Amino acid sequence: MTETSNPLPESSLSGKTALVTGSSRGIGADTARYLAQAGANVVINYRNKAPRAEKLATELRELGVQVLVVGADLTDPASVQAMFDEVARTFGGLDILVLNASGGMESGMAEDYALLLNRDAQVSVLETALPLLGDGSRVVFVTSHQAHFIRTTPTMPEYEPVALSKRAGEDALRERIPALTERGVEFVVVSGDMIEGTITATLLERANPGAIAARREDAGKLYNVSEFAAEVALAALEPVPADNTRLVGDVSSFGAE
Repeated sequence: MTETSNPLPESSLSGKTALVTGSSRGIGADTARYLAQAGANVVINYRNKAPRAEKLATELRELGVQVLVVGADLTDPASVQAMFDEVARTFGGLDILVLNASGGMESGMAEDYALLLNRDAQVSVLETALPLLGDGSRVVFVTSHQAHFIRTTPTMPEYEPVALSKRAGEDALRERIPALTERGVEFVVVSGDMIEGTITATLLERANPGAIAARREDAGKLYNVSEFAAEVALAALEPVPADNTRLVGDVSSFGAE
């Protein structure tokens, strides 16, 4: 993690339990780190980066919080159920669920993989977590401006399948807001611009050299991983905006929905 200091007040999440999907590295790892620094017990979820996940867990346990590391393929409902069964056994419930994991630009995946991961799996994770989410709990869905505004603002062709699938996931989750509200569960979308240093940015740059520099010039600034993770962590604590949307960074070049 780079220079960003923890934006959350000390002990502000003491006694709370948070699960961050895809938290063995990148934005997910830094989000988990901020939540733990604020006193939360943390569930680190990973798909195939077990050593990284365990290394992060060792670091966070030194803060005096409990850390559970659970490998799960979010596109496999049985794997997701097993993860939440373990969370229930260890902590009894969940206060914060950060839906951070996403993808779709990886090579060698099936044609429908982006939709499977960015829409279907997000809904599956939320539905499976619901019995553990009590009154006053919070669900945070992490997305990008390129996905959030895809209906009004075209994105790079290389990213379009991911953007469309992430927007489909956001829509599917938003449809559940009334039911979540009935249960006392709050929901917020955190949307950020391209993030410097992420896998997605790297893959986009490879497919479209100069793309990130051009976006940085348009926006004036792009957040780095730790800066954006700080915004995701804040979204887990600060009041939810009226439209359930927290926009991070410049949006002037994106058309309003």
